[in-house]
Amino acid sequence: MKVFTTDKIRNVALLGHSGSGKTSLAESMAFLAGLTKRHGTVEKGDTISDFDKQEIKRKLSIQTSVIPIVWGETKINILDTPGSLDFQGEVAEALTAADSAIIVVNGKNGVEAGTKRAWDLCEKYHLPRFVFVDCMDIDDASYRQVVEDLEGLYGKRIAPFHLPIRENGEFTGYVNVIQRMGKKWKADGTVEHSDVPDYSVEYLDKYREALMESVAETSEEFMDRYFNGEEFSEDEIRMALRTSVYTGEMVPVMMGSNTLDRGQYTMLGDIVKYLPSPELRECKGINAKSNDVFDADYNFSLPKSAYIWKTIVDPFVGKYSLIKVNSGVLKTDDLLFNHHKDIEEKIGKIYVMCGAKAEEVTELHAGDIGALAKLTKAGTTDSLSTRANPILYIRTGIPTPYTCLRYTVDKKGDEDKAAQALAKIGQEYLTVKTEVDVANHQQLIWGISEQQLDIIREMLHEDYKVDITLEKPYVAYKETILGKSDCEYKYKKQNGGHGQYGHVKMTFEPSGDLDQAYNFTESVVGGNVPKNFFPAVEKGIAEGVKAGPLAGYPVVGIHADLYDGSYHPVDSSEMAFKTAALEDFKQGVLQAKPVLLEPIEELTVTCEDAHTGDVMGDLNKRRARVLGMDSVEGGRQAIHAEIPSAELYGYGKTLRSLTGGSGEFEFKFLRYQQCPSDVQAREIEARKEFVAAGE
Repeated sequence: MKVFTTDKIRNVALLGHSGSGKTSLAESMAFLAGLTKRHGTVEKGDTISDFDKQEIKRKLSIQTSVIPIVWGETKINILDTPGSLDFQGEVAEALTAADSAIIVVNGKNGVEAGTKRAWDLCEKYHLPRFVFVDCMDIDDASYRQVVEDLEGLYGKRIAPFHLPIRENGEFTGYVNVIQRMGKKWKADGTVEHSDVPDYSVEYLDKYREALMESVAETSEEFMDRYFNGEEFSEDEIRMALRTSVYTGEMVPVMMGSNTLDRGQYTMLGDIVKYLPSPELRECKGINAKSNDVFDADYNFSLPKSAYIWKTIVDPFVGKYSLIKVNSGVLKTDDLLFNHHKDIEEKIGKIYVMCGAKAEEVTELHAGDIGALAKLTKAGTTDSLSTRANPILYIRTGIPTPYTCLRYTVDKKGDEDKAAQALAKIGQEYLTVKTEVDVANHQQLIWGISEQQLDIIREMLHEDYKVDITLEKPYVAYKETILGKSDCEYKYKKQNGGHGQYGHVKMTFEPSGDLDQAYNFTESVVGGNVPKNFFPAVEKGIAEGVKAGPLAGYPVVGIHADLYDGSYHPVDSSEMAFKTAALEDFKQGVLQAKPVLLEPIEELTVTCEDAHTGDVMGDLNKRRARVLGMDSVEGGRQAIHAEIPSAELYGYGKTLRSLTGGSGEFEFKFLRYQQCPSDVQAREIEARKEFVAAGE
């Protein structure tokens, strides 16, 4: 592929609800541009962007793919993002590399939760955008309804550029609102002019008048001409609309059929005409030496710098760091400095990704997207520059994973293999985290949803040849006491020769501090227990709090006082006193009104106003305590509650079902509190074998 200068580059993210047609749109554009000789489909599993085994199997995009399409003299880097919330981390990464977006809407399904989410993301990242309505070849697809729904949500910013023409139930052409002209497709894919159908005249006049108002508002001169009844030329209209699209004041709506390759040809031209090249976008970093702001702004004449927005880790091909050049011109064998990792590396070859394929190029200009292979320590969100001019860019905000499962490695001896594979997957998918929960003897894996974690499990099997089982995680219960006890234990053992002897008398009571496992004091008088055995007694307590006698969970909030005991001048030892203290601890806890504590989370659920009743009803079933609600942007409500951690298992799936996919939640640990008696009884019963085994 040839080298493109900054003004000849467009970086466009495809956004929208899962199944709206993003991958099919990318495939259609690639086919029309001559990038492929055949039109792949999601159903057949032969599209450019959905190349991963899991994507083909599930017919679902799970990662962002880059497809560089050359249209005329311009390179359009299409970033095909997943629509499912399970992979929202991929979308966040892509939007840091995009300069504009196309929100894809299924004309049959209309405006969905993913449509609104895509719009909100464009607002967050200040991205100019189009809306493309797909499936216009389907009888019950309604372009008009989609436009009206969008207008209801976003007002005058919605600007239909086209209207569909149907004949005998077939999608045969479109009306160009700017030109006030009908166009029909011929058998060879080209178009011929036609009359505007009578049923479109009313809407054509309405939408064109709205466009002319927008044109008039771009300058005082145009406003005067508009009020004087003057007509604008097509070039004046397009120039004014370009400004309005750049600023986000106008969002063109287009339509077509991905299966028939109709509508994409026009849209490719409009991408070049109306969506900004990187040189029109701002990009700022910080000089790590001087702390001054570095106005990169995709200026090719400045010192070179780049940002790693995504990492691809393939067990066979290796690692690719996907970059966007923020300033300067990157060339083969350049030396780049990673200030985050304090390492300078020769980048070797430079590539342009096209789905799974990497094509070598000699250089990348500011604003372009490419890939570097085998950077040893670099990771997603790292900045690359030169040692003389070290630049740091704001790291992408990756969504926090709130779904947790316990995993076990199926085959003994594969533990290290699984850990290494998960580490590689974690480099690629930043929303996947692993954690070792020592207290509860479990390995945890965190993700956005159960579906994402199930896909990770299958990746491990197919790509890394290691199998894991995913299960419900153990809740991190703890034990404490509410009362006071006074116990003694004498450990005495004689096996010939020296024996073992340790005798302690201790009191146990609440310490009042649940953040500490225990505190230990001694009030022995008269030397009944020599001071040199005090540390051994404390070791026994420290051993005991690791797994309490009630249900085998860690013990917290205990104050233990050694006040008496006895010793043998020959048989007493540290081990004997440690054992005596441990056994005394077990008895003392059981006699001091032991209870289970459960973790309580501070939960915030955000959903549309219409779903708040269902959401709160479900929270009540989960033993949550709703504290209140706040109105948030976009006609949504934030519900604040406290909820036991045990009740959050499977909550993401339930919330999506209740809200049609629009609900979101987040939580953080708040405190421990006493379990209800029925919950405690069930847990003690379930843990009987564990406690009996002394694990």
